[in-house]
Amino acid sequence: MSTGIERPEGTDCESGTGRDPKAREDWEQRIGSQSDHRAAAPVPTLPPPTGLTLTQGAGHVLLRWQRVQGAIGYLVFRAPAGAGRDELTPVDHFGRDVLAIPDVWYVDTTGDPGVVYDYAVASVPTVTKCGEPGEVVTGGSAKAEGAVPQVELAVDATADGERLFRPWQPMIGSERLSQLLCTDTTGGKVIGTELEAALRRVHDEVGVHAVRAHSILHDDLGVYREIDGEPVYDFTLVDEVYDRIVAIGLQPCVELGFMPGDLASDPDKTVFEYRGIVSPPKNWDRWADLISALVRHLMDRYGEDVVLGWDFEVWNEANLGVFWSGTRDAWMRLYDVTATAVKAVDPRLAVGGPSSAAAGWVDEFLEHTARSGAPVDFVTTHTYGNAPLDLRPTLERYGSNARIAWTEWGVTPSHFHPVNDTVSSATFLLHGMRSAAGRLDALSYWVASDHFEELGRPPGLLHGGFGLITVGGIAKARFHALYLLSRLGDTQLPVTAQGDGADGLVQSWASRHDDGSLGILLWNHTLDQEKAEGDAALARRVELRIDGLGEGVRVRVTRLDAEHGDVTTLAARLGVGEWPTDEQWDQLRAADQLVAEPVSPEYTEDGAVLMLDLPQPSAVLVEVSV
Repeated sequence: MSTGIERPEGTDCESGTGRDPKAREDWEQRIGSQSDHRAAAPVPTLPPPTGLTLTQGAGHVLLRWQRVQGAIGYLVFRAPAGAGRDELTPVDHFGRDVLAIPDVWYVDTTGDPGVVYDYAVASVPTVTKCGEPGEVVTGGSAKAEGAVPQVELAVDATADGERLFRPWQPMIGSERLSQLLCTDTTGGKVIGTELEAALRRVHDEVGVHAVRAHSILHDDLGVYREIDGEPVYDFTLVDEVYDRIVAIGLQPCVELGFMPGDLASDPDKTVFEYRGIVSPPKNWDRWADLISALVRHLMDRYGEDVVLGWDFEVWNEANLGVFWSGTRDAWMRLYDVTATAVKAVDPRLAVGGPSSAAAGWVDEFLEHTARSGAPVDFVTTHTYGNAPLDLRPTLERYGSNARIAWTEWGVTPSHFHPVNDTVSSATFLLHGMRSAAGRLDALSYWVASDHFEELGRPPGLLHGGFGLITVGGIAKARFHALYLLSRLGDTQLPVTAQGDGADGLVQSWASRHDDGSLGILLWNHTLDQEKAEGDAALARRVELRIDGLGEGVRVRVTRLDAEHGDVTTLAARLGVGEWPTDEQWDQLRAADQLVAEPVSPEYTEDGAVLMLDLPQPSAVLVEVSV
């Protein structure tokens, strides 16, 4: 990486201009290797859920069951009808990560229409343990025939409602923040300038408060060196990147890692193209001193009141061998030492972990810290391809009142995966945020910008990058989904639903603003990533009734689908190659915003009625001004 700023001697910070085959091969060989998955403490054996029902619909089945106390999620099993319980296997919706779901319902679109299956559901007390599947129900999806099925939704605009939680606002993910200083270009665009612009956009248009990124202690920021055997600190470049973050209006979630080269016990153990060092420290006291010095410096520079609002997270995904070359016990020691060092500066500072992959090590972490006495202000973990599990029962088992933050979450854990560029990934985001609301404190989408180079820089405009915003600053459908969420009011209103796909395939989130105006968000989604490009059999027509409205209200509809807000459709229509031409860039930017269109509802004695087409995947925001 070239930033135009002199780097410490011996630091190689150059990055490639496309995918790095060696980095990718190394990643794929090691990503599945867990550091340690021994059980730390007994977990409860939970009974299967009761009350399992199956509702047949065109192209899908909807399963529902009763909640089980102590379960963080549920695993849905399926087998050919009559095959026997031994043939039951988990339903794979191809998210490439945890298959257990947190909700007490599941939409299965992976079966063949017209074919009958046996279904059963098991309770999940921890991500490494699953109970026995319970009662079996039998059924299958219907073949799509005739008219598009209709779903009826009713919202009472005058209902008292309840608080609407916004799990998307606390945090967003980013490439390592040293990239803010990078003057190299990708696709002809300056990396640092565009990364900063993307972070500013998620702050300004979505209302995100904080940003989390790896490698604040990487040698490319020159934080730590040893000269004549003695530690030397230099926080100059950390200040530069954090100054830019704070100037945007964001606050950093300070992920404390990876290991500086001079402090590493094995500096050859690295991850990613930029070679973040993943070994334990060679000297634990010097690691503790570095952490305290960094935190004290941040307090001095940005002010006590400001930094007391920041979170300090210990490391990243140490439960995967690719991110931690030591043992689990060594990482637990790292947590204890780091948390103590943070609190030594000011005990009011917030520190947490385990920042694990796929909800791993949460039980082990809480069991360890209960014994060690190390402070835990928040619990963090990650997942992809699914809504995050419900960790509240786990914290209850260990008597913890820590906040819960999923500091990485996304539609896929796979780099360069085409699903990242689809409208389906936008409805995935809506589904996950709706599921998470009220049961966790933050759900941080990974990441803001396609200027992201863990396994090499973007090779083209639409390359399946993790970013919400492309190189060149064009919003993908997932960014638009966050924007639609940001338009919801503070009071959540109840919705009643019926019809083929109601409260499953077709989901909703209705709200009221303080001035009495309404925001009602609808979307059509399945977790099944084989349907990422859409399935006509899953299209629905929605009758939305809004009770309590009189004539004369102003209604606007904002659509998100293949024809509205989908950069992939527009790029294909324009014939964009690897990178757009200057004229194509202009055309892409001209279509970068969603457009709210006025509509005229029908009126009844109870209120207003709108008819809305909802393909799969798609979303519609209905806004009513009174």
